[in-house]
Amino acid sequence: MEFDTNFLMIAGLFAFAGGGLAYVFIYPMFSGENRAEKRQQTLKMASARARQGLGARTDAVTRRKQVESTLKDIANKQEKKKTQTLEDRFGRAGLDWDRQKFFMYSGILALVVTAVLFMLTSNLLIALPGLLVGGVGLPRWILGFLGKRRVNRFVNEFPNALDIIVRGIKSGLPLGDCLRIIAAEAADPVRTEFRKIVESQTLGLTVPEAIERMVERIPVTEANFFSIVISIQAKAGGNLSEALSNLSKVLRERKKMKGKVQAMAAEAKASGFIIGGLPFAVATLVYMSSPDYISLLWTTDMGKIALLIAGTWMSIGIMSMKKMINFDM
Repeated sequence: MEFDTNFLMIAGLFAFAGGGLAYVFIYPMFSGENRAEKRQQTLKMASARARQGLGARTDAVTRRKQVESTLKDIANKQEKKKTQTLEDRFGRAGLDWDRQKFFMYSGILALVVTAVLFMLTSNLLIALPGLLVGGVGLPRWILGFLGKRRVNRFVNEFPNALDIIVRGIKSGLPLGDCLRIIAAEAADPVRTEFRKIVESQTLGLTVPEAIERMVERIPVTEANFFSIVISIQAKAGGNLSEALSNLSKVLRERKKMKGKVQAMAAEAKASGFIIGGLPFAVATLVYMSSPDYISLLWTTDMGKIALLIAGTWMSIGIMSMKKMINFDM
């Protein structure tokens, strides 16, 4: 009888434990609690993904607005800076002149050109225009020639400077240190321009502002692209090394395209040189064979007028041909 009582108590405990386990594991399957929990977890995960997507879209919209604002600011500044002063031309040519020195040299050049014309023609009416040519036209042409030559050297060296910045940033150097490396080791005129950027930083300007001043001195597309990338990165953030690496590739491709265009225009340039030099060659040959015949062009008034008219029309033709074979990139 005692055995039966113990057996019943053990069986009751096992039955109670089995009922508890069944309540814990089997009842939720029939009552739908597991399905409800799964639906709640699915809804929570979907809500979290939606919040992440909304946050990413919001960040993208904010970044796009910052980029658009930066581009508008740069465009407005360039629109205001359309007029080019004489000091800007000095800076582009790499000269540390002021207006007084420029006007002094212009006056000296005007007197020299006028004296040379008077010695060659012995005619004051022909020599007087030399004041205008030597005092106004020739100095500005020299400034433009020096500025164009310096800008071309800058454009050829600029992609190498961008590569230095990219390698420096990837190795962990800040942008300011990369600019100092270029200012110390790059070739001119890139070294001079980046040295001015570093000096502007020491005076309190930010890097985008200092680079914008470089664009004013070197108004080319390559420098403008660099200024836009730095300004956008400063305001909206982003991977600067990747952006500058892509910019370097674009600039090198532009350089290759310029080379192809120059090769295609070489035939037209050769034709222009031949056509432009043909009158001088013919005049020289005629003078060598019959000097009395051709000397009427500069010994008589009618001949001088004919030379002036022919020179004017020839200059117009040369300028027209130059404009036809000049491609802006």
